[in-house]
Amino acid sequence: MTLIKSISGIRGTIGGKAGEGLTPNDIVKFTTAYAFWLSQHTSNRKVIVGRDARISGPMVNQLVTGALMGCGFDVIDLQLSTTPTVELAVAWEGAAGGIIITASHNPKQWNALKLLNHKGEFISKEDGIALLELAEKGDFNFPEIDEIGTLTYQDDYFQKHIDAIINLPLVDIESIKAKKYRVVVDAVNSTGGIVIPRLLNALGVHDIVEIFCEPNGKFPHNPEPLPEHLGELSSEVKRSAAQLGIAVDPDVDRLAFVCEDGEMFGEEYTLVAVADYVLKNKTGNTVSNLSSTRALSDITLKHGGQYFASSVGEVNVVEMMKANNAVIGGEGNGGIIYPELHYGRDALVGIALFLTHLSKCGKSVKGLRMTYPNYTISKNKIELDDSINLNLIFKKIEEKYSKQPINKVDGLKIEFGDEWVHLRKSNTEPIIRIYSESQTATMANNLADKIKMDIKNIIMG
Repeated sequence: MTLIKSISGIRGTIGGKAGEGLTPNDIVKFTTAYAFWLSQHTSNRKVIVGRDARISGPMVNQLVTGALMGCGFDVIDLQLSTTPTVELAVAWEGAAGGIIITASHNPKQWNALKLLNHKGEFISKEDGIALLELAEKGDFNFPEIDEIGTLTYQDDYFQKHIDAIINLPLVDIESIKAKKYRVVVDAVNSTGGIVIPRLLNALGVHDIVEIFCEPNGKFPHNPEPLPEHLGELSSEVKRSAAQLGIAVDPDVDRLAFVCEDGEMFGEEYTLVAVADYVLKNKTGNTVSNLSSTRALSDITLKHGGQYFASSVGEVNVVEMMKANNAVIGGEGNGGIIYPELHYGRDALVGIALFLTHLSKCGKSVKGLRMTYPNYTISKNKIELDDSINLNLIFKKIEEKYSKQPINKVDGLKIEFGDEWVHLRKSNTEPIIRIYSESQTATMANNLADKIKMDIKNIIMG
């Protein structure tokens, strides 16, 4: 069993001993800590809760809502929802915060509590540390009977979310409708299966082929929308002669596309394509994390903006977007953050902007992909012994490549012309993650292998 307590939330596998897995005890413990952390910052007693469709969701939901009520908070439960929908609801309802019950792309045995502030954004690192300290102390004084909270259900937020998207100035329903697209949707049997067909209909797409769109939490494949998990979607796109395939993760904050020939558009290029469209209509800056493709930087410079790279993690991307007035940003895992709607990864607004871009460019999905710089990212890791000094390894690598451009904001990123490699230490294990990018998969793998050999030589030396 696994329980991971991080600054952005609590994630773990269901069951096991308290403190070793995401057990009922742990769910109540950390929900209570969140409630008392909120109480230290506001007198607002309203909290939004929503969940994805995974099997453990109803059980976790009841524990979370009950604990919040026991702490004196009035809970608005959106029930089956998405991460971006809950984020919007927090802001629109004027709530003190929100909890999204989802383990995102993790398999079915996992669940998690994602914690939001009053803006509907993930809590900061500092707030996360303070919350974890509260949880460990466990010194809580609960309200008496007349002060416990209430529970209400609200089921109209998918429509509110969709309405907000179709009313965005850069979303052109008539342009999309005129193309009469046939689209295949793989929602991995979670809440995307409810909301994405509704969104597509609102955008004028009525020829929709649904696979794995029943929100029963029985994931038919690994729920992370990576190429190796999207074989059925690829096959269905070709079989049904569709123009586009859409894949999302269980909480609908990551987005991937499949071209008309069944080939992957590339999750790294989801953000690139959407940013290209936004920047064509509004000059401005962009942000992605250090492990994302340099294609976003290329596109941004082409349109006269500035590109900025943040530490890995949505909260870090958002912070840098605000600091640099970015008009679009996100992460290379298919996460789109469009500030005109809200500061959160949102696959739904990504779909609307992408379809508008596609309809106006006069190209097929594959043709659109070919207009962008072609890079490939290789993702690797080295597992080391606990006795290895990871800080020393990073220092030696930095010294060896001191003549190259180096970024130390988050680990160590080294640029080699059009190539780069990014090394990050795990916070919980003796692991170094190695991300590398080049113009071909072979070249990217070779660059990663070169760094692996450097690390091995440092250890041997």
